[in-house]
Amino acid sequence: MPRPRSCRRIRFQPKAHYFKPQGIPLRSLEVVELSLEEAEAIRLKHVLGLEQIECARRMNTSQSTFQRILSSASKKIATAIIQGQAIKIVTGK
Repeated sequence: MPRPRSCRRIRFQPKAHYFKPQGIPLRSLEVVELSLEEAEAIRLKHVLGLEQIECARRMNTSQSTFQRILSSASKKIATAIIQGQAIKIVTGK
């Protein structure tokens, strides 16, 4: 049985939950789901420009776990941009 997931600190709510390529209806796009913790990791590291140790501390997680979350988020965002997919920030995961 896997270990229970610990609670991460998320200190923002996104103003928008979908991002998509211009001119293509959402219903005809594949959607990549980005969890709220992945969005928070991107915000702390790339928007606020914090060091990874500080980001991990603010999210109440280990540095290695923060790196895994950040890597997962970066891969999803890059895939969506390159393949022309929509990004949905999921608040319920």
